[in-house]
Amino acid sequence: MSRHITFERLHNFRDLGGYPTADGHTVRWGRLYRSDSLGKLRGADWDRFLELGIGNVIDLRYPWEGDRGGRVPDGPEYHNLSIEHRPYDQAALGPEVDPVDYLAERFAEVAEDGVAEIRQTLEVIAAADEPVVFHCASGKDRTGIVAALVLSLLGVEEETVVEDFALTGLATDRLVADWRAAHDGRSPGWPAYGTAPAGLMRRFLRDLGPVEDYAKRLGFDPEPLRARYLDSATSV
Repeated sequence: MSRHITFERLHNFRDLGGYPTADGHTVRWGRLYRSDSLGKLRGADWDRFLELGIGNVIDLRYPWEGDRGGRVPDGPEYHNLSIEHRPYDQAALGPEVDPVDYLAERFAEVAEDGVAEIRQTLEVIAAADEPVVFHCASGKDRTGIVAALVLSLLGVEEETVVEDFALTGLATDRLVADWRAAHDGRSPGWPAYGTAPAGLMRRFLRDLGPVEDYAKRLGFDPEPLRARYLDSATSV
């Protein structure tokens, strides 16, 4: 199966299925998706989205981002859980800002500030009977944090989690093009805008420590998550 699902206006929509775990299980296909903003869905893209049977949408953006950029059309159950609490503008950063160092600090802030929303996000995912998609604006940072936590709690090995994060690089050109189109053809001031360096996710996971310990801090039990999203032929 293809991990990347093609849409006209969505650039970073991916299936998180198929990844092996360290103990021999496999994440189920067609159950859990990550994406850039679903506010862009319309026309044929909306029809394609409906074909996936998604019943739950988790929007990780600030409410004002949804007001400005649009939300998923009515249909799936909608959960707006803003895991980030300190807004910042990546496009306005200068070329001297190192993406790994800078964004690792922002990721750590999200993990610290967003405990309640991250726990709610994981609980929605773990309890969903129908397929789930979670997204932010570009499907890169906030979405990348949640994807990393989910995959890690499912038992996917760290390097595979890192590789999944870095796949956003395949969408970088289109994400930058969208930004330019929304800003009179100007380019972002930050050359790293839209990129997803593997070293960033490695740094985040290293700084976070054992994900099982973080789950305990959240008050989240990963076993229902594993039961729902690991291949039924091998799940515990």
